[in-house]
Amino acid sequence: MRIGSAVQYDRYGDFDVVELVPQERPEPGPGDVVVEIIAAGLNHIERFLREGRLRDHIELDFPAHQGVDFAGIVRAKGSAVKGIRVGDEVMGHAPEGGAHATWIRVPREVVIIKPTHVGWEVAGGLYLAGCTAVTIVRDLKLGPEDTVVISAAAGGVGHIECQLAHDAGATVIALGSARNHDYLRQIGTLPVVYGDGEEGRIREIADGRPITAFIDNHGDAPSKALAAALGIDDGRYVSSEERRDVEIRYLRAPSGDVEAMENLTMLAKAVEDRRVQVLISGYYPFEYIVDAYEDLAEMHSRGKVVVGMQPVETGARLDWYRSEKARDLRDRYADDRGSDTETMAGGTASPAS
Repeated sequence: MRIGSAVQYDRYGDFDVVELVPQERPEPGPGDVVVEIIAAGLNHIERFLREGRLRDHIELDFPAHQGVDFAGIVRAKGSAVKGIRVGDEVMGHAPEGGAHATWIRVPREVVIIKPTHVGWEVAGGLYLAGCTAVTIVRDLKLGPEDTVVISAAAGGVGHIECQLAHDAGATVIALGSARNHDYLRQIGTLPVVYGDGEEGRIREIADGRPITAFIDNHGDAPSKALAAALGIDDGRYVSSEERRDVEIRYLRAPSGDVEAMENLTMLAKAVEDRRVQVLISGYYPFEYIVDAYEDLAEMHSRGKVVVGMQPVETGARLDWYRSEKARDLRDRYADDRGSDTETMAGGTASPAS
């Protein structure tokens, strides 16, 4: 197959500016690989980029292409490429976007070999949320003496942060809506419901342990006040603005960014070893990518939403691709403060990954 399709948009806007356009398989430059994409992740911050809400940070050239996370099979490589063969299964990121496509041409330095026991959908959605979570948790230097509160704990970045913090030995108090508490317990956290009285509930579940750190993925003013009330030092409070900046840093990490690839390699090994489990809450055929983003935009998705370029289907398509989306319809009218949404600075209902 040498003809595919790619997501493209020629102006800032909502879902209506997104179109699937025909794509020919590209030819590699000397240091490039051409990857046939099997799965690619979706991230809220990419929607913000398309809507023009990140113009102060990233200016797009149109037509623009969407998608940073991907996993797939190497179909061609340049003459200078070492350490990768045609046919290898890889995972990585697209420094200029374009992972929401059948094919992508990227520098060899932005891909790693996909571990055999890491599934395609997990590998395709790991990079941005995972690297963001690694950086935030690592910078806090959490250890067994720490008790950390993480808001929007079931979200794409949040559920990975929870597991990395737990793996570091910290006690993790996970702020989330009640519908996610069973899941949050499964990944080693102590869940607490949002809303009035949450400070008291946090102190009660901490059972006398001092709260030493706070990661705000929710993006609203009460989180800062809550952290202050809990006695957390400013240096151990990670605001949603700081989280956004980390995410933007990895969204456009250039070829040769050693830290980005070291983080991805470490995460892939952690997933293979089952120390981190990435939850895929929505898996959509590529041609339904707008539906996938609408699912994500409802702000009730746990973990990651991913598109598959060549999914194996069972049953009627309209049934199976919507089956996971239906999981949260009962929450459509839930209070935003109670959603497990990761948000961007400056918006109380604007998810960020």
